[in-house]
Amino acid sequence: MERFAAIDIGTVTSRLLVADAKGAHVHDVVRAYEVTNLGEGTDASGRLSHQAIQRVAQALDGFLRLRDEASTPKHPVVATKAVTTSAARDAANAADLLRVFEERGLTLEVISGQQEASLTFRGVSAALPADEPLMVVDVGGGSTEVSFGYAGKAPSVFRSFDIGCRRVTERFLATDPPLPSELEAATAWMEEQLKAWAAAVPASLQGAPLFAVAGTATSAISMDEGMAVYDPAKVHGAKLSREALRALVEQLAAMPEGEREQVVGLDPRRAPVIVAGLLILLEVMEVFAVREFTASESDILQGMISWAAEDQRCSR
Repeated sequence: MERFAAIDIGTVTSRLLVADAKGAHVHDVVRAYEVTNLGEGTDASGRLSHQAIQRVAQALDGFLRLRDEASTPKHPVVATKAVTTSAARDAANAADLLRVFEERGLTLEVISGQQEASLTFRGVSAALPADEPLMVVDVGGGSTEVSFGYAGKAPSVFRSFDIGCRRVTERFLATDPPLPSELEAATAWMEEQLKAWAAAVPASLQGAPLFAVAGTATSAISMDEGMAVYDPAKVHGAKLSREALRALVEQLAAMPEGEREQVVGLDPRRAPVIVAGLLILLEVMEVFAVREFTASESDILQGMISWAAEDQRCSR
């Protein structure tokens, strides 16, 4: 096995994974994340703020220290992949963010929504039996990716929607706590886009088990379980019904942000956008008639590690 590092710079969260990989198998070594809110204000301004880029730079320096600590003579990190997604895709000054990585000897790739969906599907399906049908949803800060396919293969159909928890919060949820009319407007906006694509899903994949990744889904499990200390081993593979998710949305939407920060199982830094995130996940489940989701800690980061290992093999 060889050791690789993956860095994912999202609209809300920046994350690191150092892992050992051989073929499709990925074994996590070090994980870390920071809420950097790169996309704060980007939906309206079309630009990344200087403050947001500096938050990412600070997180990146911490990630690189952890990566270097995990790179040992016996198990050196042979390659580092770094990608960024929706916020940078939307920003006119994305080059400013790329420069932060160049100054540290890294290339930051601004990947498309389609690449994001494909890598996430790859990461989720790697942990499942081959050829198992599945649906994957990744609720991000600026976009949400929905994919259908079979484990071990590329997704059969997938779509990236410009629907994310940061974007929805800034566009629709202006009041604290949000008004029912704001929640209804956000839901109607999402429903229109999701339903327009739902017909593209082959009949053979409709009803496939839903696996949900990233902070919205894992936070939902953590809150439902009342985890005072987040435990990824307990979150991975845990299930939550649509009814339980709807109750969680109603509970949190009735609270001002200060109260949401105190909810057991929720990282307080996610409090400003968690209502929108849960609302998006709920609407995906409603549109595709899904009764429950399974949370997966295997996601785009594992997909990136597999990608890095593949590139390494091809370069030899």
